[in-house]
Amino acid sequence: MADSHDQQSIEWLNWYNQQYGSPQKDPSSVPRLTRTIADYLHWMKSVNYTPTSRHQHRMQLELFLSFVKNRRFGWQQLFTEKTREHFKKIRGLSATAAVNGLSRYLVGQGQLKTPLPQHPQQRKLAGIFEDYLQYRQVGHQTDTRQLKSIRRVLSALCDYFNQHGITLNRLRIEDLDAFMAEFCQPFLPGTCSNYRSIVRGFLSYLHQHRGILKKDLAPLLIGAPQFAKAKPPKFLRPHEVQQLFESLSITCPKDLRTYVMVHLAYTLGLRPCEICRITLDDIAFKKEQVSVEDRKNKQPLTLPIPEKTLKAIVAYMVGGRPKSHDRHLILSLSAPHGPIVPGLVGRYIQQAMNKAGLTSTPYWLRHSYAQHLLSSGASIYEIKEMLGHRHIESSRKYLHIHTDLMREVILDEPL
Repeated sequence: MADSHDQQSIEWLNWYNQQYGSPQKDPSSVPRLTRTIADYLHWMKSVNYTPTSRHQHRMQLELFLSFVKNRRFGWQQLFTEKTREHFKKIRGLSATAAVNGLSRYLVGQGQLKTPLPQHPQQRKLAGIFEDYLQYRQVGHQTDTRQLKSIRRVLSALCDYFNQHGITLNRLRIEDLDAFMAEFCQPFLPGTCSNYRSIVRGFLSYLHQHRGILKKDLAPLLIGAPQFAKAKPPKFLRPHEVQQLFESLSITCPKDLRTYVMVHLAYTLGLRPCEICRITLDDIAFKKEQVSVEDRKNKQPLTLPIPEKTLKAIVAYMVGGRPKSHDRHLILSLSAPHGPIVPGLVGRYIQQAMNKAGLTSTPYWLRHSYAQHLLSSGASIYEIKEMLGHRHIESSRKYLHIHTDLMREVILDEPL
């Protein structure tokens, strides 16, 4: 009796035979592609893709096989951007998720070196600029939208340097100020602030990780005085915190996952990027502690987990976390159940806040955590370590959020 894998292959080959005849007689790459598609569909089932997703992939791959059959491509020609774009044009498709997925599967099986890119090919930047994008994507798990913004700014910066004959090892702050003045001219102040932050991140990378800049120019890149004044962080009042937690639902896996995210952000002050990087190995359940290894200040820290947060984690692991070999705590609910990006953590927390009727952002939870530390008598240096700030100036902003202690801290605490 054939196993499920063989049955999947037989069903696919039967379909192919009905459409085109025996693939063994086809001298092109069609026989290999036919068998590969059968294996891929079986793999999708084994990692719990939904029947709807499997059906949609099968329908598109049938179209792709027909497209290949009529054109007699060689194997190496099948999974190229040129072939994919031709296929999309011929079939009138706006997306090729199934073909992309098949290419990733083949990479995992060692039959392709690189998968098809999910997005149209972008401009290739000079080496150091591309290295930084890779560093942000892999090291910081920066989401796709932010990577696009970074690439947009770095492309303009690269062009500006080439146009004016500026080399990185002789870069001056005056060059950067001139670039920002020219590049940011059509944008609103908020957008300019975001772009300035992107350039500062790149400058820090050149100084700290590559040693190209002898001096870190990032702190010197500031906006106009009217936009550079520090604003007190915003935080939730007690009744708003209660309102948020009372509105949270725990009736389904997605709700349980959001419940954990909100607890981690509020009771531990973790950033979205830190939440999505926590692994099961980082949590010591008996000690009620969590190790936060990859922090902005590069200083790992072990934090105590409040009882309510620990219970939220356990509830999620029992009733919401998908079965997976991946060790990350927070996983995607869609197969193949890998880790999620920081942008999604922020989005789900924001949705919970909107549901509670709060006009706040996910970072207000982190600010509220800092306010609690300050209220309990923590020093500015302790707050700096607990929040993972690189510079003491970032922590000093939180002095503004507790007016009862502001005067005492400023007068008595050595900064």
